[in-house]
Amino acid sequence: MPPIMPGGLQRRFDGVVMLEVRNLTRSGVHGASFRVAPGECLLIQGPSGAGKSLLLRAIVDLDPNAGEVWLDGVERARFPAPQWRRAVAYLPAEPGWWGDTVGEHFASPAAALPGLAALGLPDAALTWPVARASTGERMRLALVRALAGAPRVLLLDEPTAALDPASVAAVEALIAQYRQRGLTVIWVSHDAAQARRVATRTLYCRDGRFSDEDENE
Repeated sequence: MPPIMPGGLQRRFDGVVMLEVRNLTRSGVHGASFRVAPGECLLIQGPSGAGKSLLLRAIVDLDPNAGEVWLDGVERARFPAPQWRRAVAYLPAEPGWWGDTVGEHFASPAAALPGLAALGLPDAALTWPVARASTGERMRLALVRALAGAPRVLLLDEPTAALDPASVAAVEALIAQYRQRGLTVIWVSHDAAQARRVATRTLYCRDGRFSDEDENE
């Protein structure tokens, strides 16, 4: 999975490719700072409305924000916006669909086939009207779409909330495979059992502030 960098640049922190967030601030997020290494899964937990989704949107630069975000030692400001959002892919809790059919949302439908199979979806799903797919199917399809773009970082906002246990297991297994190849993951989840399964470490969110320590303990 080659890194996508502006102008062919590639920088590293101490020889390790990394996403770094420095004092990231926006409405509802107060000075978040952390690093995430390749292959790591940073799990973000906290009550509803605490700022978890707002943080993901700030990292991908969808909403006005201040502070810095660095990828492979290059600041986000140096990336054209479309290139940043390919390198740092965001899967919201309710993914958007702009075309009538599923296949219209894939630059290379053939590249989607392994992901479809891994998530229990038929190849024919690419021909479906989007309206035909259930909520859970749309979420799995959106995950395949995000991974097909070969991102360096994947931001996940409750990607398994609408899925049955078998589909949850398939999603976790697929993301684990990509992490083994170096994909960095930031994953918002309310599921404590899931956190124990997938997280390499956890960041706790309360009132827009993020900490390695759970204030409820």
